[in-house]
Amino acid sequence: MKKIIYLSLSLLLALSIVSCESDLETAPTNQANEAEVFKTAESAETVINGAWAKLNDDGPTYANIGYSTVLRTSDAMGSDVAVLTNKYGFPSAYAFTDLVNNTGSRSLFIWNALYSTINNMNNVISRIDGVEGSQTKKDQVKGQAKALRAFCYLNLASFYQFSYLKDKNALTVPVYTEPTTINSVGKPKASLEEIYTLIKSDLTDADNLLQNYTRNNKDKIDRSVVNGLLARTYLNTGEWSKAVAAAKEARIGYPLMAPEKYKEGFNDIGNGEWIWGHGQTQEQSGESYAFHYLDVSSSGSYYYSFMADPYFKDLFDTNDIRYQLFQWDGLPGREGLLRYAKFKFKATLIADIVLMRSAEMYLIEAEAEARNGNVTNAILALNQLKAARNATVYSGSLAQDAVIKEILIERRKELFGEGFSLSDIIRTQGIVVRKPYVNANGQPIQVQVTTPNGTIKTVNGRGHTIFAFPDQSAFAPNSRYYLFTIPQKEIENNPNL
Repeated sequence: MKKIIYLSLSLLLALSIVSCESDLETAPTNQANEAEVFKTAESAETVINGAWAKLNDDGPTYANIGYSTVLRTSDAMGSDVAVLTNKYGFPSAYAFTDLVNNTGSRSLFIWNALYSTINNMNNVISRIDGVEGSQTKKDQVKGQAKALRAFCYLNLASFYQFSYLKDKNALTVPVYTEPTTINSVGKPKASLEEIYTLIKSDLTDADNLLQNYTRNNKDKIDRSVVNGLLARTYLNTGEWSKAVAAAKEARIGYPLMAPEKYKEGFNDIGNGEWIWGHGQTQEQSGESYAFHYLDVSSSGSYYYSFMADPYFKDLFDTNDIRYQLFQWDGLPGREGLLRYAKFKFKATLIADIVLMRSAEMYLIEAEAEARNGNVTNAILALNQLKAARNATVYSGSLAQDAVIKEILIERRKELFGEGFSLSDIIRTQGIVVRKPYVNANGQPIQVQVTTPNGTIKTVNGRGHTIFAFPDQSAFAPNSRYYLFTIPQKEIENNPNL
């Protein structure tokens, strides 16, 4: 496991470049001369590579490593992951006491990780036109920088304010498009409309700039990734036809995996369905640690903390390949918990991190078509995914609301553990749903488990343990508890917030 590095980050960080391996080789901060870094297009690209590595692999604690922190937090705050509250990592997120706390370490880490990446990309974008190198290379570097900046702002728009469709004028977070220094004046909050205007502009520019670019690994951003980000963006802003078009473009060349492939552990960036991911090696494996929360079946996994809500299992057909991944846990201390073995470490206890798959693009297409009133097209896209999972295809009501409900359930089933739980709740103005695993008489539901010695045992089934917000109010749409908070340190440093 790569050593965890404590990062003292700042919104005003002008340049942040770290070292990493092979294709993502960069110059360390303490060795990088600013003039040299921005001398050529090739050297400027190291800023992107370094920022990407830092965004993904570094963090102050094992519970806050890279961008995976955002994804794991989103799932812990949702309906389907029953986080063990006696395990290290995300119990406070699960209990909704974490991100509402603006003095906490996680809120500060996520904020700094996103804004330091934005600032690095602002440096690249502002300087790349004046460096040495071919126009082709400059276009590639600028395109990737704009896309990565848009990606960070898309996360800020998704988690720091309610749905764009609720109020596009709602103030959210500051927007910076120029490099900052220690003397820069902090900006006030921008509206969701302003943030999404920048996101769409950046991604449209990136799509044009990367027309002639062919990447050599899936860590890199190419037009497929850009269109996937555009599809997410248009889904958020209710531009349904554009979401459909972008999703179809993004998934070209990334066919849905064969059913049995689904059971291999979601740990390999080489999976043909993965559009974008973060590869790990034995030498550069910091973000692999996030897998210890997801992997609830490998003997080498530490925490077994992201168990499944037993009611989540009931959403699947028994013939669905994904249904085979459920197993009641019979190990001491975990008896009656429900494992969902979607994620499994490689033999070497490392695992690549998935960031975008073609399955998501089918779901975006289906939802956007349904919301646009094209239910026949929506069902067609939905059933392509269902068929690929050996699930029973949808043949129910053609009413728009019924089809949308089915698609949103399929998103939960297909994207479990990939970081969409909370952002989908915010986006759809939905609600967290958690209920005790008990029968009509209020008694625990009994399940059968296999103990380590092979005997069958009947025990109480176990699921969620948190059923309300910290103030004991019921889960509700558009709650302040769903939103990530701006850290107190940022508020103190920026009087314009």
